[in-house]
Amino acid sequence: MLALILAGGYGKRLRPYTEKVPKPLVLINGKPILEYQLMWLKKQGVKDFIFLVGYKADSIIQYFNDGKKWNVNILYSIEDVPAGTGGAIYNARHLIDRDEFLVVNGDIITDLRVLPLLNALEDSIGAIALVPMPSPYGIVDVDEDGIIKKFREKPLLEDKWINAGVYAFRREILNYLPSKGDIEKTAFPELSSKGRLKGIKFTGVFWKSIDTIKDLEYMESITRKYREYFISD
Repeated sequence: MLALILAGGYGKRLRPYTEKVPKPLVLINGKPILEYQLMWLKKQGVKDFIFLVGYKADSIIQYFNDGKKWNVNILYSIEDVPAGTGGAIYNARHLIDRDEFLVVNGDIITDLRVLPLLNALEDSIGAIALVPMPSPYGIVDVDEDGIIKKFREKPLLEDKWINAGVYAFRREILNYLPSKGDIEKTAFPELSSKGRLKGIKFTGVFWKSIDTIKDLEYMESITRKYREYFISD
């Protein structure tokens, strides 16, 4: 299997960490975010990777090189000027040699299985992993008399679904990608209007987007507790 990882962002909300290293190389208990992703996908049979890099690309290339250390193969698509998520994939089209492939945002950590996404490509061009939306606030349950029954600290909103940043595509997706722009604003609306895009719901999975220092601190505590799962080969 082939996976493209979008690893070119600036990670401005993770400053000052990202002033010295790109966001995918920010460490969580001694391992960069991108290495957690590599190991997660490798466990599911992904052997070939294309890292879509931009900001401080040399640092990522120096760390991962050709991937032999992890018994995988890594190629790089380097952009000098940010082209958005859609543009980054489009610019790597000459490296994509499969009829089906995965694309992953470079700032998420999850344990969801990618096979359901690939299976959904039988009758669609793309499939998006969906996970329940985590509430940014605590929720208070109140009965009809105004009596507080329960406090729920930032629960998952099971009836609301968000884009998990994990995709499976058929090669045909390249016909819908812009040379510059975000796939979420260009290809996805067009494909959904044609009924060629599927959303696969995942429940009972771990999923976390690393956007802020608070997210980073949370993942530090989680990976200390479940270190063997997150980094074992």
